[in-house]
Amino acid sequence: MKPSELRAKDPAQLDKELSDLLRAQFSLRMQKSTQQLTNTSQIRKVRRDIARVRTLSAEKAPKK
Repeated sequence: MKPSELRAKDPAQLDKELSDLLRAQFSLRMQKSTQQLTNTSQIRKVRRDIARVRTLSAEKAPKK
């Protein structure tokens, strides 16, 4: 996912995106542990997307 796509979303949409990505990460980890995962690079992509979403949600959070 591109950062420009994420910047266009509001905080509620970013939270939903984060929960979807965390669910996908869990699913990929389970597939890897049961040796059903063929493309292991997906795990890395999802981890980086999670980091992007968390960074942008921290930027959009109100400053204290």
